Amino acid sequence: MSTPPVPTAPASPEVTEIERALTRITYLSTRARQHERLMALAGVPLDRAAVALLRQVADSEPLRPGELANRLGVEASHVTRTVQQLQKSGYVTRVPDPDDRRAQRIELTEAGEKAVASVRDAGARGMQMALSEWSTDELQQLATLFHRMVDDFLNYAIDEESEPEAAAPATTA
Repeated sequence: MSTPPVPTAPASPEVTEIERALTRITYLSTRARQHERLMALAGVPLDRAAVALLRQVADSEPLRPGELANRLGVEASHVTRTVQQLQKSGYVTRVPDPDDRRAQRIELTEAGEKAVASVRDAGARGMQMALSEWSTDELQQLATLFHRMVDDFLNYAIDEESEPEAAAPATTA
């Protein structure tokens, strides 16, 4: 696995402030109390790992558990346990992989689709309340810039992954 290049110049003050703001929003959005409040508003009794998995499945075609683990950045065993929990609760089902009948993919059930929609709606309503003083133009500008930032982050991550590994020093036996 190659190591990403280390930036040689210090980050600009603007980028430093963006990083601080993202750290703050990540902290706020991942607090346990915030998650519990969101689940209560959504009427869905799920833990954070289950919500993340449901959102990922909702945003893509049915995926193999290993692909889900890669996309979520977690161990495959984590996904296996969460899928089992969600399957028992009726939110996901396993379907045959059309490319390999021995493998299975994870797909949302109707209850899973409703749960994701409820979580997203509750989150959007909470965000609407928090940003109620913002103008429509400000909200549109923020949305545009967020999407652009995420796209650039994804492109950077893809570029890093596609870099060839640095040549390892030759060893003699």
